[in-house]
Amino acid sequence: MASSLYFNSFMIFGLALAILTVAPLAEAIAFFVFGDSLVDSGNNNYLATTARADAPPYGIDYPTRRPTGRFSNGLNIPDIISEQIGQSQPPFPYLSPVLKGHKLLNGANFASAGIGILNDTGIQFLNIIRMFRQLDYFEEYHRRVSGLIGSQKTGELVNKALVLITVGGNDFVNNYYLVPFSARSRQFSLPDYVKYLISEYRKLLMRLYNLGARQVLVTGTGPLGCVPAELAMRSTNGECSEELQRAAALYNPQLVEMIKGLNSEIGENVFIAANTQQMHMDFISDPQAYGFTTSKVACCGQGPNNGLGLCTVLSNLCPDRDHYAFWDPFHPSEKANRIIVQQIMSGSTQYMTPMNLTTFLAN
Repeated sequence: MASSLYFNSFMIFGLALAILTVAPLAEAIAFFVFGDSLVDSGNNNYLATTARADAPPYGIDYPTRRPTGRFSNGLNIPDIISEQIGQSQPPFPYLSPVLKGHKLLNGANFASAGIGILNDTGIQFLNIIRMFRQLDYFEEYHRRVSGLIGSQKTGELVNKALVLITVGGNDFVNNYYLVPFSARSRQFSLPDYVKYLISEYRKLLMRLYNLGARQVLVTGTGPLGCVPAELAMRSTNGECSEELQRAAALYNPQLVEMIKGLNSEIGENVFIAANTQQMHMDFISDPQAYGFTTSKVACCGQGPNNGLGLCTVLSNLCPDRDHYAFWDPFHPSEKANRIIVQQIMSGSTQYMTPMNLTTFLAN
């Protein structure tokens, strides 16, 4: 695994200021979001599933101070990216009855908490929008918008749009490692499982391309073994779970290589990769440098590290979310999300391959 960057506190203070002052891009474009709970903005509110974030204290720091279905105390990564690309508001969940008419031209969020690259990931959550279904909905979106503005203008809208896809972490924590001797862990060694995931992910990205996506931001997994849930369940000494960290260290570099190969095959940079493992490890390794009190304990939860169970009104709740890198046992706080988006927008090649999002959208 790549080693963490070390900054002195003055430089980090400068980064924190930069997070607040990055100017939005001049011209707003449509924005499409695919993936799991890290980017779900409320689709699961409309589904019969336990993978939901539609009750307090979720949304405690959202502008409305109400839960929205985002797995965050406030804004999530798509919300913050929307700000940066000049959108007046982030795209609505695709299942929301509000998303109709000209609101469709802003884009749509198809993400669903609990899903993975594989169809059998997250089966315990029952009724969730698996990746193949998210892409089916994207095809349906094309048809709906074509009815508004015609097929040619719809194609142009999609070609110019930004697409974010965040998926893969659940294929480890809610599949391969969900239970000892899971079906997938009996079927594959870890290295072979990673290769299988990458080959299946490649198919998803090619389907996105074939549906007209030309500016696609692909995020890797975070440091899977360092989230409060895994510290609570797997750590014996307070350190990150070695096995899950090994999984992330195998998966993320192969994802980058697969994306390089796709771009080479297509003949242009359609896909860029975000090294979200490194972005997280910076503030996990030195939380105080980023203004956090802790990166080991979730703000909302119970048990060791507040890492067990769900975040509910009965959970322990920290008074100041900005002091915590993690909001709940699995998901970053809004402040951590802002640090991640700052690196996505303007980070060096240590964080973004082959270029950051600002450069990507300017091409």
